[in-house]
Amino acid sequence: MRTLLVAGATGYLGGFVIREARRRGLRVRALVRPGKVVEEADEVFEGEATRAESLDGLCDGVDFVFSSLGITRQTDRVSYMDVDYGANLNVLRQAEACGVQRFGFVSVPHPERFAGNPLMDARERFVAELKASPVPSTVVRATGFFSDMEEFLDMARRGSVYIFDDRTRMNPIHGADLAEVVLDALEQGESETIAGGPDVLTQRQIAELAFAALDEPTRVRVVPGWLATLAIGVLGVFSSRLHTIATFMRAGALEDMIGAPHGSHHLADHYRSLVAEGS
Repeated sequence: MRTLLVAGATGYLGGFVIREARRRGLRVRALVRPGKVVEEADEVFEGEATRAESLDGLCDGVDFVFSSLGITRQTDRVSYMDVDYGANLNVLRQAEACGVQRFGFVSVPHPERFAGNPLMDARERFVAELKASPVPSTVVRATGFFSDMEEFLDMARRGSVYIFDDRTRMNPIHGADLAEVVLDALEQGESETIAGGPDVLTQRQIAELAFAALDEPTRVRVVPGWLATLAIGVLGVFSSRLHTIATFMRAGALEDMIGAPHGSHHLADHYRSLVAEGS
């Protein structure tokens, strides 16, 4: 039985990858921080990915590695370079030492659009390390997670959705569908792929889906470019994390972000399920 190591196992995508891997008959080892539990994994390895010395033996007996390690909520203790680059690099070094068959990683399409953004600079610096590694690599570039699109529903609940552009399009993808893309790419030896969901939507259409799920009238406000620049600059004074996120979102909204369509999960259904669950 082949073994897949999942780093970032407690995150949004990591859980879906674990379930899909188990469905395919793979044995799953999950990298978790001490005290964390991942019940769906066959085994867990406790370690701090930012501390290389805590990872000895991580990849023993492992055939494939997939990492979705990254900061979701930045703290004063660590930076994007510490985690999105450094922690992933520590896992890669373990994979190299054990000679794993392939290492998979997730990032975004068209990274050049995000140059200068601390988050993407860190992730793409790791992508460069990964491609230079003797371990064969797979980079899956996702156009957007459904979990990120939940921000539109949150704004709709507050009364209005603010967008940067109402013309550019994207096709965000559900975690379960993206997990299938990840495992297919690892097993088939793809070096890089751009993946999206089945529906291509503008930001305005995404907002309309959110209001429809809430059975509320659509209220969309397009933020003028000059005001977006001013607001992002102000954010930089008070919060580097929010500034990074805002610049990332604006850069991603200025041009289409479309990948090959995959899966059967639709954003409209996702919103309706969240509303029905009260989440």
